[in-house]
Amino acid sequence: MAVPAAASVRDANRYRPPAVTGLLDLLDRQVRERPYARALVVTGERVHLSYRGLAALADDVADRLGRTGLGRGDAVGLLCANTAEFVVALLGAARAGLVVAPLDPALPSPQLSARLAALGARAVLVGPSVSDAVLPVPRWPLRVGVSRAGTVAVTLENGGAPEVPGVAGELSDHDALVLFTAGTTDRAKMVPLTHANVAASIQHICATYELGPGDATVAVLPFFHSHGLFAALLASLASGGCVLLPERGRFSAGTFWDDMRAVTATWFTAVPAIHELLLDRSEREYPGPQAQPLRFVRSCGAPLNTATQRALERTFGAPLLSAYGMTESSHQVTSEPLPERGALKQGSVGRPTGGEVRIVDRSGRACPVGVEGEVWAHGPAVARGYPGDRDGTAYTFVDGWLRTGDLGALDEDGYLSLTGRIKNLITRGGEKISPERVEDILAGCPGVAEAAVFAVPDAVYGQRVAAAVVVRAGDSVGPAEILRYCRDRLAAFEVPDRLEVVAALPYTAKGGLDRKAVRDRFAR
Repeated sequence: MAVPAAASVRDANRYRPPAVTGLLDLLDRQVRERPYARALVVTGERVHLSYRGLAALADDVADRLGRTGLGRGDAVGLLCANTAEFVVALLGAARAGLVVAPLDPALPSPQLSARLAALGARAVLVGPSVSDAVLPVPRWPLRVGVSRAGTVAVTLENGGAPEVPGVAGELSDHDALVLFTAGTTDRAKMVPLTHANVAASIQHICATYELGPGDATVAVLPFFHSHGLFAALLASLASGGCVLLPERGRFSAGTFWDDMRAVTATWFTAVPAIHELLLDRSEREYPGPQAQPLRFVRSCGAPLNTATQRALERTFGAPLLSAYGMTESSHQVTSEPLPERGALKQGSVGRPTGGEVRIVDRSGRACPVGVEGEVWAHGPAVARGYPGDRDGTAYTFVDGWLRTGDLGALDEDGYLSLTGRIKNLITRGGEKISPERVEDILAGCPGVAEAAVFAVPDAVYGQRVAAAVVVRAGDSVGPAEILRYCRDRLAAFEVPDRLEVVAALPYTAKGGLDRKAVRDRFAR
């Protein structure tokens, strides 16, 4: 039976997500009921850190921060890789009533300074192995010592915290986080998320995948973005699971399967680029029958072509569940369900999880089933706006709805299929072309590992379609063969006018294709 092009899903099964109110009580139930269960596996020696131990460290940091003169609702930055220091600093600052802004440690000093200044952060908690960048506010080094015997200790060097102008005055102790959207300094936006936003997101993720104390995962993606933070770290800790933090806090394809085995992982989440990397290396590195059985594998952050999805499922012996989310929605908006909870539809990103999705045309009217339009999202995990940016807030947040900027359509079962990004559309002689669609076709060509499609200016058509592709190691497929493959599957105006085989494509820290860098590098 057909339904309107809007959908919502309620958790109707027996699983109940963890009852948390935000970062403040994230660990409380586990500390009461399972204090000695492992929460984290850390360092190269893979030492276990229990829920009780993690909570004690967070309380210690909260106590120290409470004596610095910072008030509830004050903002602090957090510069750290995916190490124990990140988790302890995040939870400790939250327990002290502070608002935490995780930042990418790899950003150049001017970008870090610009973000901290715009926020009005009063200090920065700094983990190990972070560069000595010159910052506009005090650096407070934080270290966690974990021995093989299980003893733990924390040190925090702190001093004064001057008042700094910025948008921090728009924050309160109801806020838990400020995350920065992906992009360069001039395009990145600040997104404040309340404890209620955080709790809703965690509950939706846990309910979708029925996460519990029997689950464990490896942290693949950085915690300074919402994907790694919410899906891998916070949902796991709230549900009583365990997270292994790779050595030095960074993903390594070479140690990934050893890490998965070490933590007895039941699932993991990553962006398509990492899935492609693991698949390409699987013949040499995937342990096969000796691998830890997985309940599911999750993909989010960019479109995953169906050929890769099928290959991943065959190789890893687990369902691949595609999800969709963004920073402004506290990560997850939709996801494919577990196989026992609903149909898996390759090419879709599943059904809404804990909120609503509707498809809207250019006039603001809801589109019928199957008709493409802009994806709008609504629910308790959606942020309130962008502090210090009234115009951006007014455009993006409309009567409680989040305008995502993504194009898509809902089917009769309420499953969302994404077709592109509005700002990425290429206009060739009046025809609108989705680069994501062309990339999906290119990625399906035998021998092609990755593809990026972009516009190049043209005096006659306005824009033409160009593509840069990476060929799999050992394959000799060339531009002529790739274009022949495209002509059989694309409209004539969608076929790239120019195609170049390149050694590698640039990616953002979040793991998505860096389209600006692609244009700068290849649109010559």
